[in-house]
Amino acid sequence: MAYELTGTIKLIQEPQTFSSGFTKREVVVTVEDGKYPQDINLEFLQEKVGLLDTVAAGQKVKVAFDIRGREYNGRYFNNLVGWKLEPADSGTRVTDEEPPPGTDDFDAPREFDEEPPF
Repeated sequence: MAYELTGTIKLIQEPQTFSSGFTKREVVVTVEDGKYPQDINLEFLQEKVGLLDTVAAGQKVKVAFDIRGREYNGRYFNNLVGWKLEPADSGTRVTDEEPPPGTDDFDAPREFDEEPPF
């Protein structure tokens, strides 16, 4: 199921490549939510990491993403996985047209460098 949000890029992380060959890159998008803006962390995977090369911090963007969830050691985690990115203030878009095939069956690496912040 696809979702969409519009906001301003706050931070773009460097790509991370794991020993298995899996690559991801995270971006934080600030979404206006009344009095308290929300910083939303999204990740782009594999060939989609290149979409973040065309944008910069401070730029207003529209992001299409899927919500992924999994259980690990009795704890539950959610990820927001981006698959389309376009500037919010113009008609140009940066996308690969469709969500990547097989993302429903995607098995993310089970390596965690640090504990979740909750």
